[in-house]
Amino acid sequence: MKRKLLAVLCCMTLAGSPLALAQDKGKAPSEAQKRQQERMKSCNERAGDRKGDERQKFMSSCLKGQAPEASAKQKAQQERMKDCNKQAGAKNLKGDQRQKFMSSCLKG
Repeated sequence: MKRKLLAVLCCMTLAGSPLALAQDKGKAPSEAQKRQQERMKSCNERAGDRKGDERQKFMSSCLKGQAPEASAKQKAQQERMKDCNKQAGAKNLKGDQRQKFMSSCLKG
């Protein structure tokens, strides 16, 4: 009787092991999945306190890789960059001189 029971348990164990191997729950995510997870994490942090439709629009554009609207600080920096670039062009600066001028101009 014990041998029959032992034989049945062995057969059940062998029959169930391919099923256990097929269920690879510890499978590592692919590179594409890792990049998407990082993008989701980054966008979620940048979404901040936005709620509802505003948050949904932001997350959608962020996850697609589209640049969200620039903040007031970013817009001011962009305007400063444009102005400094015009001044450097008017002075006909090139190379190291232009780089030094742009650096000092952007620092304000």
